[in-house]
Amino acid sequence: MKKDILFLLVLLVFLSSCHYGEQAGRKGFRDTVLVAWNDPHILAMGRINDLGPDHAVLYWPGTSLKIRFDGEKAEARMKDERGDNYYEVSVDGRPPVRFHPDSLQHWYVLADSLPAGKHVLELFKQSEWTRGHTGFYGFRITGRAAILPPPETSGRVIEFFGNSITAGYADRDTIDDHPDSTLTDNYVTYAAITARHYGAEYSCIARSGIGILISWFPMIMPEMYDRLDPVDPESKWDFSKVQPDIVVINLLQNDSWLVNMPDYPEFKHRFGTTPPTERQIIDAYKDFTGKVRTVYPHAHIICALGPMDATKAGSPWPGYVQKAIAEMQDPAVYTLFFPYLQKDGHPKVKDHRVMADTLIRFIDRNIKW
Repeated sequence: MKKDILFLLVLLVFLSSCHYGEQAGRKGFRDTVLVAWNDPHILAMGRINDLGPDHAVLYWPGTSLKIRFDGEKAEARMKDERGDNYYEVSVDGRPPVRFHPDSLQHWYVLADSLPAGKHVLELFKQSEWTRGHTGFYGFRITGRAAILPPPETSGRVIEFFGNSITAGYADRDTIDDHPDSTLTDNYVTYAAITARHYGAEYSCIARSGIGILISWFPMIMPEMYDRLDPVDPESKWDFSKVQPDIVVINLLQNDSWLVNMPDYPEFKHRFGTTPPTERQIIDAYKDFTGKVRTVYPHAHIICALGPMDATKAGSPWPGYVQKAIAEMQDPAVYTLFFPYLQKDGHPKVKDHRVMADTLIRFIDRNIKW
């Protein structure tokens, strides 16, 4: 009996010391925690080059890094290629704050004077890849600091292939469609809103001006869709790393303009002097969707179009998409046409919210995932 009592006393002392040690660690033994760029505690979303040797590289709009931690202050060590990229920083689900790294490598404060307890921070790339890439070297947490297991997701993954609509070009411009990078924000696009609605991991492969047959520049989506570094044709993405549950393709808006511009250099480059026929347009769309199906054999694919003038009354482009998908005879490929905005220019923040509502309703009605 005495041995049992002695054992219980020793056990109580041991547990008390463990509890004290944990509290003491929170009170000062770990004033600073460094989290490397490739630490598994980071939830990384999007196509990120995390091979090192000392940093990861962020290219695509919508790329994000999330961490869960105890601490009073969070910083990130970064270096932007040209100082043209903007990020959104959100803490504990509060409205994001814009963050602008420059072309010098140093520590940037993301959050400070946080209350005691656990926090979740997201660093989200709002700018297009045409603004350059950003080097990410790691996080630093200070003040009763501890890095915790990464934030949980719903286990769902959504990937988008798109043009300026999906990238969010000028969505924060309340006057016109200015190219200022401060006015293009992927965080408030229909794509990002939809992903957040489902708690899904999010990937956005988009560039303003891109098309399937022709773009405003010498690259089309079938030449870009499989890249890790969007400016390097030899840099290929490993599709086996992440298999999305849903893929949304929203393209052809730029094609709808450029196929009618025979004097434009890219028209001559792609078509010579003869515009593509209806058959060629349908085949090109079907071919690209087939490429997506090949790399994502189990995904639901939503072939969307709009809400700019490619979906206005009388436009033949929705019909091209419908014919291409009908010919594929794939029960997991769908069509969705966003209603025409009834105005010139790109969708703004409020328009993207309407688009997100439309896409969410469509998914809820048609897809079990």
